[in-house]
Amino acid sequence: MALKIFLVALVLIGFAEGASFVKDTRIRYDNYSVYKVKYETEGQRNQLRKLAEDRENFRLWHEGKSELHLMISPGAFSEFETEVLKSNVSAELFISNVQELINAEDEANFMASRDGSFGWKKYNNLAEIYAWLDEILAAYPVTTEGFVLGQSYEGRTIRGIKISFKSGNPGVFIESNIHAREWITSATATWLINEFLTSEDEFVRQLAESHDWYIVPVLNVDGFVYTHDKDRMWRKTRQPSDISTCVGVDPNRNYDSHWMENGGASENPCAEDYGGPRPFSEPEIQAMSDFVSSIKDKINVMLAFHSYSQLLLSPYGHTKEEFPPNYNDMMEVAKAYGDAVESMPYGTIYRYGSAADVLYPASGATNDWAYNEQGIEISYTIEFRDTGRYGFILPPTHIVPNAEEALIGIAALLDKCEELGYLELKSTL
Repeated sequence: MALKIFLVALVLIGFAEGASFVKDTRIRYDNYSVYKVKYETEGQRNQLRKLAEDRENFRLWHEGKSELHLMISPGAFSEFETEVLKSNVSAELFISNVQELINAEDEANFMASRDGSFGWKKYNNLAEIYAWLDEILAAYPVTTEGFVLGQSYEGRTIRGIKISFKSGNPGVFIESNIHAREWITSATATWLINEFLTSEDEFVRQLAESHDWYIVPVLNVDGFVYTHDKDRMWRKTRQPSDISTCVGVDPNRNYDSHWMENGGASENPCAEDYGGPRPFSEPEIQAMSDFVSSIKDKINVMLAFHSYSQLLLSPYGHTKEEFPPNYNDMMEVAKAYGDAVESMPYGTIYRYGSAADVLYPASGATNDWAYNEQGIEISYTIEFRDTGRYGFILPPTHIVPNAEEALIGIAALLDKCEELGYLELKSTL
């Protein structure tokens, strides 16, 4: 017992000193800072985005209609300061040391892992998620069914789970962790799976049992593993490029739907939003496409989980000059989600609109592909907490509150969908 206490204390000392016996080979972000940079013109935006092409020193965290969030290495601050003055933009610091947030996250994960159980007080890795999925499938053989989308570039299996309590239900597909560093997404997806199967609350039972759920907790499995083992801030896939030493593609720019249109993805293999050498170049996205295409007549709603910004984004992503024919309906549905979440004790506010109009052109994304190519008329990207205080490194204490918001929001979204006629069965087969 005394030895166990000593070892726990020793590890905690390591965390306090910014070191870890487990993560010695992990990339560190000591004194990397994150700035919110506000711009007014397209020229200013383009100049700032050029900085982000130097991935060693600058990393794009978030891009909105009038601001960028940039992570900056300590050695590049002078260059950043010069660019801010030259471009005549304003910059506000909101994270002073990224590594401090990572250390705090690691400590919370360690403390919550001591009893060896799966839960939502910590962020679970891929092996833990898959082991838990196996337990769920064994415990609920009548209402659950595992499915495989395919294999990743590095040979990992991309798994999902279908939850169905009765025939004749409309289908909801949830895609999660397409961007590797957005850990809150798979944590929320697994929490929802657990709630749908175990909750005795009448409201949850009605929601769970009135829909068929297809949930992929981690789509970008290679990138996700890489964020746990090597680089917490990794976003893309892990397939090497034929034309660059940079690795990976932004999988949410790789679908064959208005691919690369209107500057909605980068042609630079080193960019965070690199669209790839061709549509479906990434085996993970090809696998997702093949699977969804095979069951599209069973899917009424597509939800793609992301972080961060607290947004619901509808098609179109490739242009802000046009809007889908049922855009007004989609805004009613999005408003229902936002209103439901804001009414909760946390008071979290979600904004909504088309991706290109609220943010910027983003072509080749899941929600556009599902809407344009698969005929899934209700299709959203949902950007979870927060708006920048923690960004991608959202503390584990936010997992359950964020997941509760997602549950209430999705319930309201589906109620509005039913009211507007979007949950009618597409196929009786």
